[in-house]
Amino acid sequence: MDLGLAGKKALVTGATKGLGRAIAETLLAEGASVAICARDAEGVEAAVSELSSQGEVCGSAVDAGDLESLSGWINSSCEQLGGIDIYVHNTSGKPQRKLEGWINNFNIDLMSLVGGVGAAQEALADGGGSLISIGTTATAEHFASGSGSYSAFKAAVTNWTLGQAQVLGAQGIRCNVVSPGPIMVEGGDWDGIKQGMPEFYEATQKTHPQGDLGLPEDVANAVAFLSGDAAKHINGVNLTVDGGFLKRVNF
Repeated sequence: MDLGLAGKKALVTGATKGLGRAIAETLLAEGASVAICARDAEGVEAAVSELSSQGEVCGSAVDAGDLESLSGWINSSCEQLGGIDIYVHNTSGKPQRKLEGWINNFNIDLMSLVGGVGAAQEALADGGGSLISIGTTATAEHFASGSGSYSAFKAAVTNWTLGQAQVLGAQGIRCNVVSPGPIMVEGGDWDGIKQGMPEFYEATQKTHPQGDLGLPEDVANAVAFLSGDAAKHINGVNLTVDGGFLKRVNF
């Protein structure tokens, strides 16, 4: 299937590694131009160098919790790429153990979404754009390793994004969420759990009907589909990518 991504201009936050990196690679493979950002300048430089062989890519070091920094990256990326067709919100702070730490998730998870979309809105509306926010299955049930600030603000991200399907949708901007379940990312959280808490990791594996966690490309493929013209009539959807990890039945 032609996803209708050739020639599109995409911005992906938090994209030097993990899910964001897989999303950037998949969009490039489908013919899109991509701008990436992350806080680590060296990591961004390395990622841009590695990805440049796959297509047009640019990137900058950005503190997503600083809206001035984020808006600057969005504006410069728009100029470099010649527009914005796709905006993927992938930045998130780690779960906070103390109440005063919740402000970190507020800024990085939620305000960077609202502020970032505000900065990209005019360009997105110009050609009928697509907003994809990365959620989590931890918003749908109590999940010990993702509970507290992380799941609470991811729930806010999901609610705001899906609500904008009506508001921004009227301007031609489709707004959807992709919610991963446990995903095995090399060097990521579940990799650490596998090494440090093997029994918990194996128990989580067994809760998946197919017997294993997902991979970053599973999430990236979902994002790519929702981003392109093939999904032009899909708006306001929370697409779960968890291999059946959640036991709820949706009608």
